[in-house]
Amino acid sequence: MKKLILTAVCMISLSACNKTGPTTTGNAVNPEQKATGADKDDHGCMASAGQTWSELKQNCIQVFNEGFRLNPVNPPKNAAVISAFVLMSDDQKKLELFLPDEDDHETAILNKDGKGMYENDEYKYDPEKSILYVNGVEKYKGNVE
Repeated sequence: MKKLILTAVCMISLSACNKTGPTTTGNAVNPEQKATGADKDDHGCMASAGQTWSELKQNCIQVFNEGFRLNPVNPPKNAAVISAFVLMSDDQKKLELFLPDEDDHETAILNKDGKGMYENDEYKYDPEKSILYVNGVEKYKGNVE
């Protein structure tokens, strides 16, 4: 009797695992939907992998891994903090600035002056204090101790 019950339970269990209904084969992709990893920009950088083109490095980089994070000085209340990043050239003579509010992901290149500051017409970065000034106003600051 035990063998009969055990056999019945096994048969029911195995038949419950049988998948019925329509099946799909292969990797069906909706033509209106982009495949993952198919979001390359003009330089071949994949945004889904967090890659951005760097003019200084002349390569795709993950700026959050290679750059230095600067957080807004006055972030909006109850909003996500969106950081800016700076990336220095290997010879420390230039700095590339990645700003969060740039829709087209363009960067700004700042040149080092004689006082150790990096600047262009609009931006000025103080590496000693880790402060980024936009049009003379302190906008972003890094955690420097």
